[in-house]
Amino acid sequence: MKNLKLSALSMALILVTNANANDEKNENDIERIEVKGSYLKGYNAHSASGASRLELDIIDIPQSVSVITASQMNDYQLTNIDAVLDTATGVNVERIETDRTYYTARGFDITNFQVDGVGLPLSSGNNHADEDTSIYDRIEVIRGANGLMTGVGNPSATINFIRKRPSAENELRIYGTVSSWDNQRVELDGSYNFSDSTAVRAVLVKQDADSYLDRYHKEKNVFYVFLKHQFSENTELSLSHTINESKATGNNWGANPLFYTDGSATNYATSTSTSADWSNWDITKENTVLELSHAFANGWQLRGTYSHKSTDEDSELFYVYGTPDKTTELGLFGYASEYDNDDKHDLIDIYLTGEFELFGREHEFVVGANHSSMSGEELSLYDYTTGNGFPVMPPLTQWNGNTPKATFTDGKTGSEVSRDQKALYFTARFSLSDNFHLTAGGRQNNWQIKGDSYGVAQDASDEQFIPYLGGVYQFTDNIVAYASYTETFVSQTELDINNNVLAPITGKSQEVGIKSNLFEDKFLATFTYFETSQENVARFDDRSEPGNSRFIGTKGVESSGFEFDLAGELLPGLQTSIGFTHFNLDVEDEIDANVADYTPETLFKVAATYHLPQVEGLTIGMNMRWQDDISRFQGVVGEGFSQAGEDIITKQDAYAVLGLMARYEFTEQLSLTLNAYNVTDEKYINSLYWAQGYYAAPVNYSATISWAI
Repeated sequence: MKNLKLSALSMALILVTNANANDEKNENDIERIEVKGSYLKGYNAHSASGASRLELDIIDIPQSVSVITASQMNDYQLTNIDAVLDTATGVNVERIETDRTYYTARGFDITNFQVDGVGLPLSSGNNHADEDTSIYDRIEVIRGANGLMTGVGNPSATINFIRKRPSAENELRIYGTVSSWDNQRVELDGSYNFSDSTAVRAVLVKQDADSYLDRYHKEKNVFYVFLKHQFSENTELSLSHTINESKATGNNWGANPLFYTDGSATNYATSTSTSADWSNWDITKENTVLELSHAFANGWQLRGTYSHKSTDEDSELFYVYGTPDKTTELGLFGYASEYDNDDKHDLIDIYLTGEFELFGREHEFVVGANHSSMSGEELSLYDYTTGNGFPVMPPLTQWNGNTPKATFTDGKTGSEVSRDQKALYFTARFSLSDNFHLTAGGRQNNWQIKGDSYGVAQDASDEQFIPYLGGVYQFTDNIVAYASYTETFVSQTELDINNNVLAPITGKSQEVGIKSNLFEDKFLATFTYFETSQENVARFDDRSEPGNSRFIGTKGVESSGFEFDLAGELLPGLQTSIGFTHFNLDVEDEIDANVADYTPETLFKVAATYHLPQVEGLTIGMNMRWQDDISRFQGVVGEGFSQAGEDIITKQDAYAVLGLMARYEFTEQLSLTLNAYNVTDEKYINSLYWAQGYYAAPVNYSATISWAI
């Protein structure tokens, strides 16, 4: 490891020294290129940087990649991460509570999230509050393991959020939206150039909304500013700050019971919520990013980023547990908790990228290093003494949230954990012939965790080298075939029977595919076959002594399947985004069998808009998301029922959610967009990721005025 660090640092110093020498030698021969933020029209993004640090056309990336563009987000008012990822090929959004969401792809949790290619993970691998998308220009989804840029995580997908930057022209756009359930939203998005070298982009959002769910109300505030200064034609510095503030009341913790004591399924009203009327969850997320980039005379570029992200959560929560009787609806109990969470993430990333000549051909490279650290504290308090902490619930059909507020003074517990990760990475894209490019690289990760989480020691450390290999062969100007292989690892803190920390979970991801640019490069079609797997997943060891759980590493889930991803202008005026995913999960134990049951194995998503030539300024569209049926094993029916001993299975049949849109542009500056969501009023459970669940929103509508000044 030490020699690897010295070699990588020596290489970087040599490259920088040579670049500076060329900078002085060829200063007068520089081709000046100025890059500013831009609005990408249409549904086909041509490039993505989150897969390798190389700014490659998507057709040249040896992985399955799709991009949700600003056009698609604006057309369907995709104002939060959940709504955006609902449209992404192969991604499943697991809404387990009103303010907590998990994401999966190819049968594994998505745990890798980036902002402008820099990894800043979500807390605990899930998203708290519906983080706003107003500050993002586009969102890249790199499916499969992203061994080069992350290395740590599951072989599922990486989500890369590309932020808005100052535009070439001064502009201000105002959006005003009114929606069902008294949802009101105002968004201001402006860019201003102080001079040729200094510019700023700012976004402000204020949203206030009730909900289809009983008692649920949310206020959301977003502030974003991106300041850029160009010291010279080759050197640029930027500083940005983001505040995402969410204040929810009447939010649920957990969700509705899904079965009765006789094993039959519950069927509550869509609006049913288990929240108390005093439930609340306030979340403030802040992110500060400092970037410095320099372009050398020979085309090499050096970029350094420092990012600091903090999360402050304060909540008072009410949980409902138990199994109701089908006749009386009684049998539920309440459970209250105060939960506070504070965490801070710091990340430094520096890399050098450019081209070099070898054997008469031009090749590309990236070499870099980063260091990330996280410190977090959680505090949980309960009520054991007043009787308000564990009240007997009335029938959920009669529940109005009215229960005395608990006194949170008992059972103090929580966690205090710090994580530290260092990484060196390199990538080279070799042009082996006019038609064949080979991408090879790797990432050396050194990981450490210290602390205690709810009474369980978290002290562990490990290091792992993650290889990456991918090839792209160009058959014609518009058709390529590709293949790639990479690995991941997920560190563990569980102890085995000998009190040793389990080795990390290792993952493998391999895929082959074909990509094609069609219709004068306005449309990109991708077909992918993939295989992914994990090894050494912690499972409870039956040899454990009472009260002293120990674990053993076992084979995890294996996933194999295929995907279609189509995006762009299919016909003149017709913008489309189409994704189809089907995969099978191979499992070996009951825990993974449940995962296989509640994970939809077939997903079909389509979005399309059409500019009607007969009516100038009018655009109509539709989007649809379909998934196959899912289920979850919940136990067996108890004694006293005719079905005693039978399995209790919660089922959610296959369903489709359909949305419609229409926009009329009165002028180039003023337009009105109308959206309808779930127009068939489909009733379905959001997720079976947990043993409880709640229903998705019924049919609802929104109207948005957009005014450019």
